[in-house]
This record gives sequence, structure tokens and C-alpha cells, in this order.
Amino acid sequence: MEFSFGPEDTAFREEARAWLEAHLVGAYAAAAGTGGPGSEHEGFAVRRAWERELGRDGWIGLGWENRAAGRGDRRADPGNRRASLTQQVVWAEEYARAAAPARVGHIGENLLAPTLIAYGSEEQQRRFLPAVARGEALWCQGYSEPDAGSDLAAVRTAAVPDRSRGGHRVTGQKIWTSLAKEADWCFVLARTEPGSRRHHGLSFLLVPMDQPGRIEIRPIRQMSGTSEFNEVFFDGAHAEECVGGEGDGWKVAMGLLALERGVSTLVQQIGFAAELDRVVRAAVDSGAVTDPVLRERLVRQWAQLRTMRWNALRTLGSTGDPGAPSVAKLLWGGWHKRLGELAVQAQGAAAAVGPEDWSAKEPYGLDEAQRLFLFTRSDTIYGGSDEIQRNIIAERVLGLPREPR
Repeated sequence: MEFSFGPEDTAFREEARAWLEAHLVGAYAAAAGTGGPGSEHEGFAVRRAWERELGRDGWIGLGWENRAAGRGDRRADPGNRRASLTQQVVWAEEYARAAAPARVGHIGENLLAPTLIAYGSEEQQRRFLPAVARGEALWCQGYSEPDAGSDLAAVRTAAVPDRSRGGHRVTGQKIWTSLAKEADWCFVLARTEPGSRRHHGLSFLLVPMDQPGRIEIRPIRQMSGTSEFNEVFFDGAHAEECVGGEGDGWKVAMGLLALERGVSTLVQQIGFAAELDRVVRAAVDSGAVTDPVLRERLVRQWAQLRTMRWNALRTLGSTGDPGAPSVAKLLWGGWHKRLGELAVQAQGAAAAVGPEDWSAKEPYGLDEAQRLFLFTRSDTIYGGSDEIQRNIIAERVLGLPREPR
């Protein structure tokens, strides 16, 4: 892919930068840099208000193909201008560099919305996209189950037709569901064909989360002390919509996973660069940087991050490459896990020490490096384990024989 920024992108960058400078004030400025993986509990109320601020001025859904279902133009023009790919990258870069609060609506904007645009009906797009574009509706993802984590085709959550209200009744359990306590809706992969196996007989259902007695949410306490993941139990919960047709859920679910690692990958990498800078500063302050082995590892992390950026840019505009998302996940998962290890090594013995006053810290009193180390233990597991990603590359890209089952 030939990737470069032109004059229109430069003007767009100035517009984005000016808007962020004008709006990241007060409580929003105080929340700068809060949230994100491992820290979703931080400043959630302010971040939800920030989501609506973004929506009011049209900064949500910049890359959606269906602009009519989303926002108006940022300049109060009711037209349906869609930001170019390079402009989407510009916005992502400026947002990350401004250390704006981590988004609480990213699942709705970056996963649910593009999936509806690709597979949903016009009625579903008109119903759900505007609320996401306004920053009002929050979504969570109901994929993984206790016995179907990375092996998504093994899901057992079942759904049967709801004869009285239409739609389906969903019964089963999902796990590792981020933002389940705060979400208004959940898209759920469920088995709608009794007796079906693997990827057959699955459907992609849209379930409202406000169903007392039908949906129970139990936070999962992590070793970092936070509880951003949840178990979700469905007991005959009503699913109002089915996207892509009953029984075609596997196609929709796989399409969503391919969309998951797009422009947002570049946002993630800018955040990684800021984390790497902090680790380097810590190594300098502690004197650990004089260790040639640690210094070589820090240089390697920097070089690998640059490689990941160019790989992301190269694949950003490509279509139909089944291996690109898996390669990206393999690269950043291992990289971030190694960064967590370097974060505590850079601090030396101080990394093993907690705060003097434990009672004043919640939940554990972990510092930034300790939290990074603990949370990144999961990077090569969640979102599809390294083993699953390698299988996808081997089978779908290299054409190697499938692993015996």
C-alpha cells in the first residue's frame, strides 16, 4: 500500500488538533490518559460524558461507509462526508498524542457499527447507528464462554424463537465481557439450530442489557485488582434483532473480528510508544539502563514497534487477507507482554515494593509499571490466543493441513 499524507490530511490534522485543544479542558483534561485495557475502571463517568462530547461534534464514525446513518458533518453541514483512510489515521494519531481519555464507545463504533454496515439491514442501521454516533449507546461483546474462549466455534449459548414478542430467547453464559456492567446492548453469538456443531447453526443476536432477572453480570477480579471483565449469564433474555440472517452468525462473527484490527491498531501503537518512553525513563532514573542486556532489549522494543507500525499501515488498505488480523495480534500481543516485563526490570528492586500506606490505595496500590506487568500477562491470550492465531495463519494463509480434532 502506498501510504502518505497530502495537503487535505494536513488541514484535517490541524482541525482535529484544534478541536482537541479546545475541548480537552476541565474534567476532561483531568481525565487525560485514563482508562483503556487494565484501567477501564478509571474515570468512567467523565469518559462517558466525553463520548457524548465527541458525538455532538461528529468525531464518531469517521470511517463508516454509511454516513447517512451516522453523524452530520463537523462543520454543521448535513451532508454525509466520510473521512478518508489517511484522515482516519490522522484523527487516531492526534487523539492518542493529546492523551485524551480512553474511549468507552469503541466497541460500538469500531466493531458493531461496521458489522451492521456490512451485514445488517437498512432498518437495523437506522435503528442502532445514530445512537452510537451520538455517543449515547454503549455496547459489549458476547463471544467467549468458559469452554469456548479462543475456540469460538465451540459456543454453547443457545437461542430459541420468541413466539410472543418476536426475536429470540437467549440462555447461556459468556465470559471476559468488557464493559458489561456499563453497556446498554450486547451482540451475542448464540446457537439457534438445536444439535448443530462447530460453526454451523450460529446466529449474531443483539440483546438489550437492561433485563433484570434475565441477565446477571458478575465482575471478575483480576490479579491487577481491577474488575473490567465480567461473566454474563443469560436466562431467557430477549434478543431483539438477528444480524445477517439466522444461521449465518459465523460469517458475521468472523467479519467482525477482521474489522477489529484496523485503524484502532495504530491508536494502540501510539499508546504503546508512550508506555515505552516511560519505561526508558524509569530505566534511566534507576540506573538499570547501564545493563547492556536491558539496554539491548529496550532498543529491540523500539525497533519492533516501528516495524509493527509499518506493517499496520501496509495492511490497512488491504481487503480479503485472512492472515493480516492474526499477524497483527501475534505481533502486538508478544511485544506488549515483553514491555510489561521490562517495566518492572527497569525499576529494579523497587518494582517489588508496594506503597507505604496500603489503606490509601485502591485496590492494591499498584504503580503504573506493576499494573502494566500484571495486565500484560493476558495479552497473548485474550482476543484470540497466540496458538489460535498461528493456526489461522497456517490453515487459511499457508494452506497447511488442519490440526486433527
